[in-house]
Amino acid sequence: MLHYISFGSGSSGNSSFLFTETDGLLIDAGIGIRALKRQFKNFGLHMSSVKNILITHDHADHVKSVGSLSRDYNLPVWTTKTVHDGINNNWCVRCKITPERAKRVQKGISFQLGDFLITPFGVPHDSADNVGYCIQYKDVTFVLMTDIGHLTDEMKGFISKANYLVIEADYEKEMLISGPYPEHLKRRILSPYGHMSNEECAMALAENATSNLKHVWLCHLSDENNHPDLAEKSVKQILRSHGIVVGNEPGADFKLEVLKRKTPTGIFELK
Repeated sequence: MLHYISFGSGSSGNSSFLFTETDGLLIDAGIGIRALKRQFKNFGLHMSSVKNILITHDHADHVKSVGSLSRDYNLPVWTTKTVHDGINNNWCVRCKITPERAKRVQKGISFQLGDFLITPFGVPHDSADNVGYCIQYKDVTFVLMTDIGHLTDEMKGFISKANYLVIEADYEKEMLISGPYPEHLKRRILSPYGHMSNEECAMALAENATSNLKHVWLCHLSDENNHPDLAEKSVKQILRSHGIVVGNEPGADFKLEVLKRKTPTGIFELK
């Protein structure tokens, strides 16, 4: 069976773990290595269950500890050449990934990695590059896309394929516009290479989710321009206006949960 944990989601640090009985993928490594080791132990897991690391992009909140993890546990790190170059140039990543552990992926080209069939795809953002991942295990399809400036047709296709989806709902637009951020930062977040709002996230789901979708997690919420309850309420209201009911009640189209910034989730079974 496939399992999923989020260890943290947001500008304070992003990392999640997708694993089976025999294999494990760490997706992003923006949490300190000591905290990550402690969280693994709290779940009764061992770091040795991580076999590979996938990286979405080179911003510090996604890669802070990737070099140390790769070195300490001899782990290959998979991402595009451009992201690897960005990591090498990122001063926050003090321990760099050695060339033999730096593995390249190409967007749109699927590859088998242990138990998983992985398809990387492009996600617009103002990083060196940004990659979403469609990960298939047997008949389960898990899709993760974060730090989304705008939704592309390719991304819409992967939402339609997903049984389980992690998707960004970074900000509530009115909170951002009326909030304390300087104008240049507001423009950056609102730009086509910034982040995705609650409303944009809801519309992405309303227009592209299929009956195959079982569970959605909203990720990378802003601490200043969003709130978990607000994000959940906003997305649910928009979906309901399109005839889509989400929640745990009987008859719901799919489950919807919000990932916390600094607190791990439980272990989800994806079946």
